[in-house]
Amino acid sequence: MYGYLQYLLFMLPALLLGLWAQMLVKTRFNKFSKVASKRGLTGAEAARAVLNAGGVYNVPIGRVSGNLTDHYDPKNNSISLSDSVYGSNSIAAIGVAAHEAGHALQYANNYSPIKFRMALVPICNIGSRIGPLLIVIGCLMTYAASKASASLGLTIYMVGLILFSAVALFQLVTLPVELNASNRAIKALESGNLLDSTELSGAKKVLKAAALTYIAALVTSIMQVLYYASRFRPKK
Repeated sequence: MYGYLQYLLFMLPALLLGLWAQMLVKTRFNKFSKVASKRGLTGAEAARAVLNAGGVYNVPIGRVSGNLTDHYDPKNNSISLSDSVYGSNSIAAIGVAAHEAGHALQYANNYSPIKFRMALVPICNIGSRIGPLLIVIGCLMTYAASKASASLGLTIYMVGLILFSAVALFQLVTLPVELNASNRAIKALESGNLLDSTELSGAKKVLKAAALTYIAALVTSIMQVLYYASRFRPKK
């Protein structure tokens, strides 16, 4: 119980940042979901316009259930827009849809950071699942009577910490990728006159709030690594 409380107190700033970011995203999305764009483009139409402006014509745009479940899938080179975005002509929907189109443009233009992020996914999955377990096992083994066991425990501990650090590295790479996708979206919306200056300001607010969630995820990952590094110290 004490260990759990210690972890909670250590992670509290990151947790509060994450909650605030999620609340801001919902608040801004709901606000600008009620404001229709003057041109009346739907999210799907805006995404297609952004793709066309970037010279990309082979990316299908489909619908996916849920709220804010919008994503670009590099495996089948397709964009999936949520029910609240696909057929909506709101400023929020257009901003989100254009952002996902920005990801498609990144792949089409061989944007290296997004490919690096994809390469990190398998390592990140392993690190998030096995890393903490190896850290605990390694730490316990360092207190063994046998020097050989203690030495092996230190190695296991360090491997676990490195693997878990891959999660933070993934979040670190994700941040510029997401910001770049938003920048591509805003530029395309502006240059194509898909939104006027006032509407564009609203779309920016939605995307900036979304970017804050990635900052919160990065801070959370870093704090978790620091917690494990400070909490489980190998015996010298």
